[in-house]
Amino acid sequence: MPGKRGLGWWWARLPLCLLLSLYGPWMPSSLGKPKGHPHMNSIRIDGDITLGGLFPVHGRGSEGKACGELKKEKGIHRLEAMLFALDRINNDPDLLPNITLGARILDTCSRDTHALEQSLTFVQALIEKDGTEVRCGSGGPPIITKPERVVGVIGASGSSVSIMVANILRLFKIPQISYASTAPDLSDNSRYDFFSRVVPSDTYQAQAMVDIVRALKWNYVSTVASEGSYGESGVEAFIQKSREDGGVCIAQSVKIPREPKAGEFDKIIRRLLETSNARGVIIFANEDDIRHVLEAARRANQTGHFFWMGSDSWGSKIAPVLHLEEVAEGAVTILPKRMSVRGFDRYFSSRTLDNNRRNIWFAEFWEDNFHCKLSRHALKKGSHVKKCTNRERIGQDSAYEQEGKVQFVIDAVYAMGHALHAMHHDLCPGRVGLCPRMDPVDGTQLLKYIRSVNFSGIAGNPVTFNENGDAPGRYDIYQYQLRNDSAEYKVIGSWTDHLHLRIERMHWPGSGQQLPRSICSLPCQPGERKKTVKGMPCCWHCEPCTGYQYQVDRYTCKTCPYDMRPTENRTGCRPIPIIKLEWDSPWAVLPLFLAVVGIAATLFVVITFVRYNDTPIVKASGRELSYVLLAGIFLCYATTFLMIAEPDLGTCSLRRIFLGLGMSISYAALLTKTNRIYRIFEQGKRSVSAPRFISPASQLAITFSLISLQLLGICVWFVVDPSHSVVDFQDQRTLDPRFARGVLKCDISDLSLICLLGYSMLLMVTCTVYAIKTRGVPETFNEAKPIGFTMYTTCIVWLAFIPIFFGTSQSADKLLLPVPFPHPRCPLSSRIKPSSDHILHWGEHVPSEAECRIPHRGRGAARAHPHRGAGVVGVQAPAG
Repeated sequence: MPGKRGLGWWWARLPLCLLLSLYGPWMPSSLGKPKGHPHMNSIRIDGDITLGGLFPVHGRGSEGKACGELKKEKGIHRLEAMLFALDRINNDPDLLPNITLGARILDTCSRDTHALEQSLTFVQALIEKDGTEVRCGSGGPPIITKPERVVGVIGASGSSVSIMVANILRLFKIPQISYASTAPDLSDNSRYDFFSRVVPSDTYQAQAMVDIVRALKWNYVSTVASEGSYGESGVEAFIQKSREDGGVCIAQSVKIPREPKAGEFDKIIRRLLETSNARGVIIFANEDDIRHVLEAARRANQTGHFFWMGSDSWGSKIAPVLHLEEVAEGAVTILPKRMSVRGFDRYFSSRTLDNNRRNIWFAEFWEDNFHCKLSRHALKKGSHVKKCTNRERIGQDSAYEQEGKVQFVIDAVYAMGHALHAMHHDLCPGRVGLCPRMDPVDGTQLLKYIRSVNFSGIAGNPVTFNENGDAPGRYDIYQYQLRNDSAEYKVIGSWTDHLHLRIERMHWPGSGQQLPRSICSLPCQPGERKKTVKGMPCCWHCEPCTGYQYQVDRYTCKTCPYDMRPTENRTGCRPIPIIKLEWDSPWAVLPLFLAVVGIAATLFVVITFVRYNDTPIVKASGRELSYVLLAGIFLCYATTFLMIAEPDLGTCSLRRIFLGLGMSISYAALLTKTNRIYRIFEQGKRSVSAPRFISPASQLAITFSLISLQLLGICVWFVVDPSHSVVDFQDQRTLDPRFARGVLKCDISDLSLICLLGYSMLLMVTCTVYAIKTRGVPETFNEAKPIGFTMYTTCIVWLAFIPIFFGTSQSADKLLLPVPFPHPRCPLSSRIKPSSDHILHWGEHVPSEAECRIPHRGRGAARAHPHRGAGVVGVQAPAG
């Protein structure tokens, strides 16, 4: 049977044991260095409790090398921050009194696989050396030199590195506190239950960046991510938040490979330029990739085209933008809210090669920082590198600015220290130093104390963790600005659940304080609706509202009500102007002139007839019907004024009455007269007796009977359809709504108007028939032929009038068409002229009453006096 451990425990760790056996000869502990001296690729500081540390002291190597160039800020500054925090805790009598914290600090070389190899050092002490239970493939016991026991780990920096390490540490229940890993995946407490962090998750950062994008009024951006958990998870969180909040679309989403090939970054820039309107670029990438992207943008001559928005991996670092200031100008970056730790500035500025031997990479930093070479021998002649004198001082002989994550490294170490202090207080009350209950430290218990800490950090900020081990989201927002040839990161706002952005403090390349655009489509003008592109709600085409449409909202055009037209900018509707026939209109002036002339002529004839009323010639003309005819003609002319007057109830009623009445009176008189002539001659062919109903009284009775039918029809019309005025918006509804007009008119439809005039047309046709029948009367009866001529021409004009009337679209034209129509006026000239000629030439020849009589000769023959102009008034009957 196994010893104290169960078989399951050993089987779970057997692959790890084999891995340790494989890497054992290269492990730092296997070298057996003296206590307190640095191990290869690691720093070891002895203490009662040992904390692990993971820092990207070097960048990723190339061409098969594990590590690359030194990271002065991201690596050395952060590493020294942990050493600074350990010194403070060890010198603090109130925090872990009589307990010294030691450290084992490793270089991850900014690569997750290398970090995994290095972090195996932290779990070596947990593998018990018992050859009877664990055997290697060769059959011998594993070569394991038991190192110090690591109770907790500070780090790592990159999220992909932290994820890789967290998968190992959770197996051995070693708590881990990161100072920079922000990937949302690490919030999964079921997978990374021993992981905590003093920085907020990228979920908060993504929300903050979405809020910034919206505040800048951008809606079309691209994303660039380094391959790995940090970059991909960060971009994924940004895309998810942008979809949840709406209003932001992703033009391009580009991923940078872990091992980019030559020309890869130039290809990325070309791809970003495919959607050139997306000038805002969201970057979740490590600082090396950020720098390569900026270099590629400069090579493509795109300086000032892109506006970068970097995550906390960019923050306020100098390294990504060094010698790339113009390309990076205007970049907005985000960093967990922090304050510069003045104590660390004093500490770091005082570091020299003599007092900082515990940092095995400090000599390399010294050479890189002061651009000199440490060598015991003289440098070769012609070398451009100077020799280090060890009299150089940080901040005096070189530029120095505290790296953005220094505060969080210190807070992470203090969080571990406060958790250990609370654990010691509970498990070892009153004991000095460690007690058996904390030797060894139980990782599960320590995790509970870590999640329960609540203290003020080195910069005064509260340090707490939620149930997933995340810190609350608090960010400072920076912009990289160039002013007077000097570049700096300037704080322009903050984010704590809500965005507080001071846009007036922002400065953009080429446009000053004017916000640059990063939009897919320009805003639509008033009166235009958006037609969105499928699958891309931030992109649209602007379509103008046409015709009588107006813009209801951003996406809809709607037709204005029938009596309205769109405003000038088509954002609403306004009433269509209402017009009516004005007295000074060209359409009214000519009819009015003709009507006045006609009325004057009619009155002249009436006055003449009245003056010579008792003369034989007037009596011979059939004065009774002549007066009726003149009355009808007068009404026709007078109706012109009703047609032009403003339509109202009274005007419309009078129009209905008199529009057809004047013509009915005229045609009724003519019909009675032609019928009388026809009956006289027809009767004369058969008999010498006079026809019935040819007396003036009979003629008037017949005429008024015909007129009464017109009046009866008008009365029926009033009952069926009461008269009223309406506004017609159809006749002058033009294609261009600016010229649309509503016409105020009487409610008389085309059909009603034709019916109104239909009776007059019937009288006219009947009169024409009699005119045809009487065309052969003797010449002396000079009324018949002029009446016939009048009716022929009237019929022709009526035939032309009907299609013109129905083919005319405008109401004013239709209403005025009957006004100049010559139907009843011709009789005025054709019927009255023969009589008036004799009246006006009274002195030349005035026929006697006897001459106006018709003598009877032979059977039924009727012959008139040879004098022309005598009207037929009867057969053997007195005239007039």
